[in-house]
Amino acid sequence: MIGLHRAAWPALGAAILFGASTPFAKQLIGADFATASPFMLAGLLYLGSGLGLTLVRLVRDKGWQSPGMPRNEWPWLLGAIAFGGVLGPLLLMVGLAHTTAATASLFLNLESVLTAVLAWMVFRENTDRRIVLGMALIVAGGAVLAWPTGEASVTGIGPLALAGACLAWAIDNNLTRKVSASDALFIAGSKGLVAGSVNTALGLALGAAWPTASLLSSAMLIGFLGYGLSLVLFVLALRGLGTARTGAYFSTAPFVGAAMSIAVFGEPASSIFWAATALMGLGVWLHLTEHHSHEHEHMALHHEHGHRHDAHHQHTHDFEWDGVEPHAHSHQHEKMTHRHAHYPDTHHRHSHS
Repeated sequence: MIGLHRAAWPALGAAILFGASTPFAKQLIGADFATASPFMLAGLLYLGSGLGLTLVRLVRDKGWQSPGMPRNEWPWLLGAIAFGGVLGPLLLMVGLAHTTAATASLFLNLESVLTAVLAWMVFRENTDRRIVLGMALIVAGGAVLAWPTGEASVTGIGPLALAGACLAWAIDNNLTRKVSASDALFIAGSKGLVAGSVNTALGLALGAAWPTASLLSSAMLIGFLGYGLSLVLFVLALRGLGTARTGAYFSTAPFVGAAMSIAVFGEPASSIFWAATALMGLGVWLHLTEHHSHEHEHMALHHEHGHRHDAHHQHTHDFEWDGVEPHAHSHQHEKMTHRHAHYPDTHHRHSHS
């Protein structure tokens, strides 16, 4: 067994923050601005994410600093923003307007499935039967948790729009992996600012009134934690685990939301909840106890990201280094062949025979 990869923790942390935000966001649904315009609520959640992360980045860097993203990565980021920050939320709002809540929850579980399928089939990320089985169990747990209980579903444009939103976010997740070695705060903050601006503008254009100060601050705080910090952790997990495994951990978010509803808002725990807990727990265990080891080759590579001087980062510095790790700078990887346990992280995106 590899043991708990350090990137597993931000993956689960992203699921916890996003899942926990759902029952708190639901408390805002009764507010006038949310009822009148779901675009406005979505916009404020994303704006809270984007503005909050931008502020954190400014404080961290003591002012505005260039993100230092390589030129060839900008198209991937812009594509991720277009699919995940603009198209996904728009399709979600259309779907929610034409389906019941239970049906929408069930359809949104497609995101993790489509994320993994794209990662395996299009972007050629490696997998094995253990990972596929774990993914299936986690998705099954989410489906059990969201299964309609007597509430009629709606056919037509609603489910199609929700499926489209899931596909947009699945594309977003895979494109984000391409830039996951860059500054996670910048990536997540950019997505939040674009998505928030687009959805808020749509809400205002459709006649929504600006909310009160208390509702505004509540929505933006929930967005900062549940959408902003969650996305930062998601990007860090992509860097260390790859897309499919990160998506699998993140698909536990519905369980987290249900658990928070029970613990904080006193909702009863049903047999469905405990069945979903067992399925998701087993799926996560299969992923956490994965062992993947074989001889593999690292091609020569030049890039920049935060790193420690481990087996993959044995290089000299052309500047005076203070010895602090992790640290970030442009560095060169020489061609190397070795064998060890690994995940499909930034440095292990090789093919398998």
